[in-house]
Amino acid sequence: MTFTLDDLAALIKSRRGDSASSSYTKQLFDAGVPRISKKFGEEAFEAVIAAMEGDDKALTSEAADVLYHLLVLLEARNVALADVVAELGRRTSQSGLAEKAARGAPK
Repeated sequence: MTFTLDDLAALIKSRRGDSASSSYTKQLFDAGVPRISKKFGEEAFEAVIAAMEGDDKALTSEAADVLYHLLVLLEARNVALADVVAELGRRTSQSGLAEKAARGAPK
């Protein structure tokens, strides 16, 4: 059986009802979106460092942390992984450059 991001998203969702004393995920939910966002940013930074250092093993580990914390953040904000995947699907209907141009200049 293959473990998927959908499986991870479902597991994270199920942790909302756990005890904070036994679940790191529940501790994150209890800390709120600002703490989850900070943790996501920290993990993303660590992934960047691992990539720049050429450490594939560390990059793999940090990428797993990034995905986990992103899914916790999405769940905390009630944004479904399916909605993110649908957005990615919508974007693949045109070239990346055209899609980026359609979003306009950064503010």
